[in-house]
Amino acid sequence: MTESFAIAFFRIYDRKIASGEITFSQTGMKKDDFTKLCTDSSYVLPRAEIERLCKAMKLTEDEGETLLRWAED
Repeated sequence: MTESFAIAFFRIYDRKIASGEITFSQTGMKKDDFTKLCTDSSYVLPRAEIERLCKAMKLTEDEGETLLRWAED
């Protein structure tokens, strides 16, 4: 894996925000987690939070798998 979780997340997040599909508040993401993703390239959300975000952001199966591959079991 050459990219980081944050890059993968923001690639999807930015597209969905720009298209109007979601808003930040609809994701239910904690501001602290969002800030960590912006400032710490090694930060990865816990698996349960990634799974929750996949539903909240209405991700496709492929998009969800892209994010979940970074999750630790």
